[in-house]
Amino acid sequence: MPKILFRFVKQAASLAQKRCAASPTAVVSDPAGNGFAGWKHLTLHFLRIHMDAAFEEIVDWASEMDRVRAVLQLARTEFPAPSTLWRSFQRVPTRVWRQLLARSAARCDPGEHGALDATFFDREAASSHYVDRSDRHIRTLKTTALVDTESCAVLDLHCSAHWPHDTQVGRRVALRNTDEIESLAGDKGYDDQSLRDTLRSEGVRPLIKHRLFAHYDHAHNARLDSELYGQRWMAESAFSAIKRRYGSAVGPSAWYRQFRELVLTAAVYNLEQAIKK
Repeated sequence: MPKILFRFVKQAASLAQKRCAASPTAVVSDPAGNGFAGWKHLTLHFLRIHMDAAFEEIVDWASEMDRVRAVLQLARTEFPAPSTLWRSFQRVPTRVWRQLLARSAARCDPGEHGALDATFFDREAASSHYVDRSDRHIRTLKTTALVDTESCAVLDLHCSAHWPHDTQVGRRVALRNTDEIESLAGDKGYDDQSLRDTLRSEGVRPLIKHRLFAHYDHAHNARLDSELYGQRWMAESAFSAIKRRYGSAVGPSAWYRQFRELVLTAAVYNLEQAIKK
């Protein structure tokens, strides 16, 4: 097994074990108490995204890898059925994946400056039958990320099928991460004076350009720290890397599983960045 794959599995297992130890009541494994520990489920989901594999494939591959079995403490015949793994992904709420995302970002040793940006992921190819059957016609998911500009790690992620305005999403993402950053850059789409005021009250320096309605808007923009604001491109770079590595379309059919898959994908991206250091 390639060395980088084994390092990834160890990082993912460590992350999952710490998350499950911090909240033993989180429903990951079978609620009836059958099967194996929740952290093993989480590790296999990380590995599934890392190897771009289906549920059936990742069970077959992992069960044949000696060092993966050693990390998971499972014999070859003890691996779950693909349907069992699918159900565990169904049970884990998005908040757990967000917590794993935050822990994975910490492995990248992030700095103090963040940047907001949004992109779209295609859901039409993966779920056109589901969309038609459920009488829904949303073909893309709007995804907003808070990215650390020093390590290019994704600190937080927000997904929506309804394309809310950037100011609404930006406020939500920024305000739940004020303890992690000291400054925040965003383009004119996040222009909201109340957001700037709230960030300042939380000790975060806003670097958000004003839309140009009057002459003083030019003056406000001219006073921005151009060097810090210029690092906003790191958010675009993170999205570009994720799409090149994992694709620009989501696989699951239901929207809530698509959200979870995107958050998990960002966490896998963070771990891959961390093990490259």
